[in-house]
Amino acid sequence: MRPLSILNSPTPSSASRLSDGSRHSDGISFTRNRSVPDFEIERPPKSTNGGTKRPSMRRLKSDHAPESALRWCLESFITAKSRPFTVSGLIPLDPSALVLFFRSKSGITHSLDFPIDVDYDTPPALDVLIAACRPHSTAGINVVYTDRDSLFYPPNLPLTATLEIANHPILEAVRNALFPNLPTGHYLVAVRDRLEIVLAGCRMTPQPRTLRNDGRVATVCVTLPVHYQGGALVIRNAEQTEEKFFGVGGNPEEVEWTAYLAECEYEVETVTEGCRMSISFAVHLKTYGPAVDPLIAPTERFLDLLSDVLKKCRGKKVAFYLTQDYNVNPAEVLAESLVPHLKGSDSLLYHALKVFKLAPELHWAAGGYIWPIQYPVDCGNDLSESPTTSAAMLAGFTGSSLSFSSPSRRSVAVPPMSYYSDSEQTDIIRQRVKESGAVPISKAEITILSDTSLEPMSKEKVYFSSNGELEKLVVNVLLVTYVP
Repeated sequence: MRPLSILNSPTPSSASRLSDGSRHSDGISFTRNRSVPDFEIERPPKSTNGGTKRPSMRRLKSDHAPESALRWCLESFITAKSRPFTVSGLIPLDPSALVLFFRSKSGITHSLDFPIDVDYDTPPALDVLIAACRPHSTAGINVVYTDRDSLFYPPNLPLTATLEIANHPILEAVRNALFPNLPTGHYLVAVRDRLEIVLAGCRMTPQPRTLRNDGRVATVCVTLPVHYQGGALVIRNAEQTEEKFFGVGGNPEEVEWTAYLAECEYEVETVTEGCRMSISFAVHLKTYGPAVDPLIAPTERFLDLLSDVLKKCRGKKVAFYLTQDYNVNPAEVLAESLVPHLKGSDSLLYHALKVFKLAPELHWAAGGYIWPIQYPVDCGNDLSESPTTSAAMLAGFTGSSLSFSSPSRRSVAVPPMSYYSDSEQTDIIRQRVKESGAVPISKAEITILSDTSLEPMSKEKVYFSSNGELEKLVVNVLLVTYVP
């Protein structure tokens, strides 16, 4: 595939052919296409009262430090808050709508309705379910089982329930509480694990994490609406920090769930009355997005429409403006870092270009200029670092994928822009943009295929100071690829 370079091309500029300008031997002069926006700058409103004074921050004096007991309590609290390993809640579900279907050893299918109070009436299906269960084993294959062991339903027998945690925002709550830093493109899925039963007078011995080597990142345990007392769920993390959940066994009208990290072990204390039943789900971490296997696929019609466009652009570098906002600072990150976060029509277009075996790249763009793929946006401040000449900067570009070598730089004082007219301010911004490494889109010989009059453009903001005020340069994102 032809490399995506922007300079030293023997063919006429594709972008310039879309404009009304012409190419000269000593430079480029063109009228911008309607698809190429002018520089857009956001300025703060002028203050009418001379500004407000920043409130001073009061610092605690060393002689007001908390006593050791309070400090210890505070440190324990902050540790628990910063590193949670469990989360619990209630499912808004009518227990009478919950039905459990299972097949016994004899091959007969049974159904078990909820809620259940075994002290008042034990359904026959529950006796069949208990008879099909096996005791937990944590002591090895030679363990001697007793009538005080907890039970679990064999995984080789069919079991299903009308309860689907995917129909409730449980996984979203687990993600927010236990995995708050998961990047976009990573999501949690739940797979039913096992049904566990603890009868009156029985307890569940500690279940170490080594018994669950299936790649899970967490476990969700849903306590079914069966009346019981006692039987608290005890969860310990790798540091042996303990959390205890007493459940709602005394109120069969509520369905409680508890989630804990895969590093944890758990046990159930002795059930003093009734029967404790729960279904556990293994939570796995999956990824999707433009950088990995996507979950979405463009429709045949969409691919056909894109194919017609690409066929008419063979041998050209083409570009589309992204349409979604991603709330990043182009001065701090590269445009290519947005790839795992693409959404909406941007993600659909990226996937479609991948289907055609093309190599799309993301670039920052503003005012008819485009930045190389490996450079952020730097529009300078009142005092900026700049090359001696723009020509020297342009001469530094070499190779493909908009790569270039940095020219030598020296300090140049740029007068505050507030002292200039709008046209003069635009010229100063254009100078700063060129000094930061951007080149005209026409010089890059890129054909813009987006129509800004029909669809929006993503707008990210780059902050810079001018005459003591904070202003913002609006920067767009171009998805560029070469069509062989």
